[in-house]
Amino acid sequence: MRHFLNTNDLSRAEIDALLADAAALKQSPINDSLKNKAVALVFFNSSLRTRSSFEIGTFQMGGHAVVLQPGKDAWGVAFEPKAVMDGEEEEHVAEMVRVLSRYVDVIGVRAFPKFKDWSVDREDRVLKAFAQYAGKPVINMETITHPCQELAHALALKERLGNLQNKKYVLTWTYHPKPLNTAVANSALLIATRLGFDVTLLCPTPEYLLDSRYMELGAANAAESGGSLKVSHDPTEAYTGAHVVYAKSWGAIPYFGRWEQEKPIRDAHKHFMVDEAKMALTDNGLFGHCLPMRRNIKATDGVVDSPNSIIIDEAENRLHVQKAVMRWLTGAR
Repeated sequence: MRHFLNTNDLSRAEIDALLADAAALKQSPINDSLKNKAVALVFFNSSLRTRSSFEIGTFQMGGHAVVLQPGKDAWGVAFEPKAVMDGEEEEHVAEMVRVLSRYVDVIGVRAFPKFKDWSVDREDRVLKAFAQYAGKPVINMETITHPCQELAHALALKERLGNLQNKKYVLTWTYHPKPLNTAVANSALLIATRLGFDVTLLCPTPEYLLDSRYMELGAANAAESGGSLKVSHDPTEAYTGAHVVYAKSWGAIPYFGRWEQEKPIRDAHKHFMVDEAKMALTDNGLFGHCLPMRRNIKATDGVVDSPNSIIIDEAENRLHVQKAVMRWLTGAR
């Protein structure tokens, strides 16, 4: 059974086919690919774009989506093997997912890290548990990676740039008053290196490098695709000649769970905000961000509202790529 957990699990041909189908669905959105099929969308965390686009996409293809929020409108869920369930959780994932698999044709799950211990969070236990117990395809709606956003981002770049090979792509850290998940940054690194970009990871200090797993996968992807991957701590050097600037905030992994110790470093690099002066160094570069985004913290109004901003295109493309993923997993494509 195929799942959609991470794009690095897919071949380049499969990624290209999903993007091509998403482009076709963008032109002809209404079809009956999911007629008489049901999709369960399980949200352990808040959502705007993900929930809306999955619900609407399912509807546009003739299916029905059921949204569940464990701990709110569904029972709280325990995940530990051999758990002694004497706490708040009323249900174990082993029963929850197997029951859902009897009801629906696809299961989506969104579950962010707990931000206490990266050695635990990096195992992606919730997503893996869903895949382990599911009798139907599982879609990662964001855990420690965000593959749906990867495809939406890639589609927007193809629409604007056409050939992506060896275009300069800058994945830049930006300031945020709180430490955030590395999921989107991990995913951006994976998809950009997979598509043959010359990727620069721009971050304030070596402490803000991504987990070694994703740095190593990015390097391997770049070698395979004919692109490249480098790290920079110099905004001027990184932005110069860039064709794409993709901005995201994330917390420094060495300080994971000790965020007060990380805060002085983060606060000292507010100047990493994407602004007009930095974008002027690019080669008419595009600006991307996954949203939600704090204006004039991560990027200035002038950048966000410029003709080169693709943030709304990316958000729209979530609808189309997720429909393509659901069609692929259900065999309807």
